[in-house]
Amino acid sequence: MKIIRHYEQVPPGLRGAVYALGNFDGVHLGHQQVIGKAAEVARQLGVPLGVLVFEPHPQQFFFPDKPFFRLTPFRAKARLLEKMGVDVLAALPFDTRLSHMLAPEFVMDVLVNGLQPVHVVAGYDFRFGKGRGGDVATLSYMGEMEGFGVSIVDAVKEDGVTYSSTRIRELLAKGDPRGAAKLLGHWWTVETHIQQGDQRGRTIGFPTANLPLEDHVEPALGVYAVRIEIEDGPHKGVYDGVANVGRRPTFDKQDVLLEVHIFDFTGDIYGAHAAVSFIDYLRPEQKFDGLESLQAQIAKDSKKARAILAALANEE
Repeated sequence: MKIIRHYEQVPPGLRGAVYALGNFDGVHLGHQQVIGKAAEVARQLGVPLGVLVFEPHPQQFFFPDKPFFRLTPFRAKARLLEKMGVDVLAALPFDTRLSHMLAPEFVMDVLVNGLQPVHVVAGYDFRFGKGRGGDVATLSYMGEMEGFGVSIVDAVKEDGVTYSSTRIRELLAKGDPRGAAKLLGHWWTVETHIQQGDQRGRTIGFPTANLPLEDHVEPALGVYAVRIEIEDGPHKGVYDGVANVGRRPTFDKQDVLLEVHIFDFTGDIYGAHAAVSFIDYLRPEQKFDGLESLQAQIAKDSKKARAILAALANEE
């Protein structure tokens, strides 16, 4: 998959593609319908499949002091899109200039004169341009006037609930990663580098890989059954584990950290890039009166997580 950052500098071989338009945070099942429709049109026309997103997310640009909210930061999003067969990802810098573009300017500058798509696909609620002034009606009208095709995908629902990034964030905040996965079409994952911690886990027989949440949305604090994929280095592979997301009150820590105890694993993985998939929520975070009680609880959590992950493996 080719990644381009500037619509003014599109290689000739990537012009004339079909583009799915949107932020696609989470790349959930609703987003997958939009991208799937774009893929269908691209196959019919025999042209590349593209996705257009903005980096940073416009909400981060306009409200930089708000808590992190993203389900899939850029690297995770790019990985998911590449797996879907996307040929070109246009990740345009969302800056002051782009934020001031009126909707017609966006169509003419970014699409018609820049990316030069033969067809674009958007979800029913796609908005663009200064003040979100453009909608799918604007897009369809200008496509007709400027000679590129436009397809609009209706809302995707299940049991009356619309698939949305907002709903998925709500489920994660409630400690329901399985519910979130049903809307995502994949497990919710935190991707970042493993850091060296204070190594207290080693002293009680449960060493952990420490991963900062960075710009991921913060899920419910507590203990989870997880799978961790180590993406580089000699220990590259997928492993089962149990994780804690929290402030570690037993040790009077305040920063939120993701700590993963990988089952039956030994090895140095500091600095490796890893992806932690949240499978099930076991319990809220709690403070213990000493290391022995903490050790006993981790043993119980590990046993429960092993059972959940073994059952999942049998289902797959």
